[in-house]
Amino acid sequence: MNGVRGLVPLVIQFPTVLSVVFTAGLGFPSPPFSFRLGRVKVLIVPDKFKGTLTAQQATQAIARGWQRARPEDVLDLLPMSDGGDGFGAVSSSLLKARPRRARTVDAAHRPCSVTWWWNSKSKTAIIESANVIGLARLPHGKFHPFDRDSFGLGKLMLAVRKQGAKKIILGLGGSATNDGGFGMARALGWKFLDRNERELTRWIELERLARIAPPEHRFGVPILSATDVSNHLLGKRGATRIFGPQKGLCASDLEKGEACLRQLASKVARATGVNHAIRAGAGAAGGLGFGLMAFAGASARKGFDLFARWSRLRTRVAKSDLVITGEGRLDASSLMGKGVGEVSAVCKGQGVPCFLICGSLEGSAGLGKGHFCRISALAAMASRSKARHAAGHWLEELAYHEAKQWNSARSNGWFNARK
Repeated sequence: MNGVRGLVPLVIQFPTVLSVVFTAGLGFPSPPFSFRLGRVKVLIVPDKFKGTLTAQQATQAIARGWQRARPEDVLDLLPMSDGGDGFGAVSSSLLKARPRRARTVDAAHRPCSVTWWWNSKSKTAIIESANVIGLARLPHGKFHPFDRDSFGLGKLMLAVRKQGAKKIILGLGGSATNDGGFGMARALGWKFLDRNERELTRWIELERLARIAPPEHRFGVPILSATDVSNHLLGKRGATRIFGPQKGLCASDLEKGEACLRQLASKVARATGVNHAIRAGAGAAGGLGFGLMAFAGASARKGFDLFARWSRLRTRVAKSDLVITGEGRLDASSLMGKGVGEVSAVCKGQGVPCFLICGSLEGSAGLGKGHFCRISALAAMASRSKARHAAGHWLEELAYHEAKQWNSARSNGWFNARK
């Protein structure tokens, strides 16, 4: 393989599987790596395949397929979350927190029972906002975003405080709301008043906001918000314009929603002297990141950074010969701070090859150049319908196929292993 540095990517169509292979000089440091075809240590660290498989299910499916083909390999299984959907289940496993149930309301104020997690030793509670006010909890098209808010999340936070929590870790992502944390703040006792001192009860009335009255007692429990995006609250890259359409806001709704959040941010900044709206992650979960900072004193961190620290990811990568990561769809945003892109960066820093499996590949075949030694997509193996209804089966089959290709790596250029 000493002659392959600097070659252009090769696009290879194996039977029924789309695979993109990148040569050594493009994705990983020189000198070129030599092959290791015996027993290898494989770290399997995928994110969720949204709408089909949780990160845990994806991890198990890849592991089953790989082990069928190469039973001698040592597999290290590590489901991943970067702060979005699934953060609670992944982080609770890493932090040894046990599931609890609580009653609250969803984004449409319908009563519901939700899961949160509790570490009794450290008195740490883990909450995933999507479990409470998530879009997946609502029937499609029934409740307009103007009629949804984060009140139910605030109710759960109060219940967790009553349990004796000394710290709350809150995963943001997958929310159905665009209220800037207005509903959550109201549940915590904040009042939002118009010029006639009438209380506003819907976030879409915030254009008339004149004064914010704090609760008699502040929330008081330290909160660490885990975000999977770094967007600010307002503007072209803000909560409303970037994420609002995903939640059902149409083009004619965007200016109204933006104006309400702008007025909220303005009044908060005037009252506190702090412009939380421009902080990284303020736009997460429809502005919930902003609301948690402003009304609950939360600090924000990238969800992936927390995951990497809790899981000792860098150490586990360094001990591996190959890392397999994956997600439902690989597109340009995947490489802009999302989980799989961050995993590839850790691998590159450690000189360990990173292979990606995805449901579909959006964009050019060269999208992963410099990030992954190989990309394989389910889309060429099964139709979209088949893949969605039996995602675990097809993911296992793809992993099996790829592991078999490893066995003949010298002849087909599957992978450039490190020395």
